[in-house]
Amino acid sequence: MSQLFYLKECSSTNDEISKFLLYEDSDFTGLHTFNQTKGRGQYGNVWTQTAGKNLAYTLAVNSQNILCSDFIFNYYTAILIRDFLAKLADNDVKIKWPNDIILKGKKIVGILIEKKKINQNNYFIIGAGINILQEKFEAISNAGSLLTQTGKQFNLEDLALQLHEFLSEKLKNIPGDQEILEGFNKNLFRKDEISVFEIEKERQNGIIRKADEQGELWIELEDGMRSFYHKEVKLLY
Repeated sequence: MSQLFYLKECSSTNDEISKFLLYEDSDFTGLHTFNQTKGRGQYGNVWTQTAGKNLAYTLAVNSQNILCSDFIFNYYTAILIRDFLAKLADNDVKIKWPNDIILKGKKIVGILIEKKKINQNNYFIIGAGINILQEKFEAISNAGSLLTQTGKQFNLEDLALQLHEFLSEKLKNIPGDQEILEGFNKNLFRKDEISVFEIEKERQNGIIRKADEQGELWIELEDGMRSFYHKEVKLLY
């Protein structure tokens, strides 16, 4: 069963979603708001949004029938959100490892996936903050929105409903690990391009070669290939 709820304002849709998981068969329960006041990003980062301009959306997915690893599930979620936005934007959309979404060089989506046990059921809690109509990002130079990157105006409510229906349907049948891994790497931001990284507070040139099934990013540096977990390396762009 798939349901989508709305709050006029909330601190974090990931935190509030548990209040809406009322039924045993709540396999795909969504919550969205256009005014999230205390959004959270990956690894304690803050995800700030302008009220009435952007979408904060969370989908709780019952994990009992999901057989893939957490890393592969994270990759697949990023692929799905990328695919959804690529069709909307009619443009090339990339995934910045591990799961930011980049449109024409600017971050337009941050994703936070958590695992929680609620009412005796285990869930993947997928949170996505999507910049849609915001035009100015003074504090974050590498951020953008669907509007700034495409020039198109989108209806927030329509987009939220379409996203919920798309994710709920696609997550019913998850492909094999190899197909997901290939899809993720196919759309990996700055793959096989010379880029600048910050590693242990020093800047180095390197080339992203792949993300692997363990959640690590492999980068070819001047002294050879190295793998990194998130927060061990920062891509500067």
